[in-house]
Amino acid sequence: MTAHDRVVARLRAHCLAKPGTTEELPFDDRTLVFKVGGKMFCLLDAFEFEGCGMKCAPDRISELRAEFEGVTTGPYLNPKHWNSVHPEPFGDVPWEIFLDLVDHSYALVWQGLTKKVKLAIEERESGDEAFAT
Repeated sequence: MTAHDRVVARLRAHCLAKPGTTEELPFDDRTLVFKVGGKMFCLLDAFEFEGCGMKCAPDRISELRAEFEGVTTGPYLNPKHWNSVHPEPFGDVPWEIFLDLVDHSYALVWQGLTKKVKLAIEERESGDEAFAT
């Protein structure tokens, strides 16, 4: 297994462990997108991974871009709300910080979901689908 394959597998497992996360290929056959409540929180090229796009609080974006060369604006993503993050060994962002940023992105998207969507996810995750709408 290559470094690329290991990183993608680890990132995929981390994202899919989050409540309500789905994975899709909505744009083409290589751009893997992780969503919660139908909203993107992480996307990457599944075949040529060097980093991924993830949502970020606007007040943290400049700080992260100044601290790490591996945190940049991402192609096709709003630079006020999204970063392209390149973890080790593809960039200088330590793996633990990279995973923290994935968690931060998920939390931002989760906070923006409606109460109805959150409740449906929570009920589905708890196995109580009889009450999910």
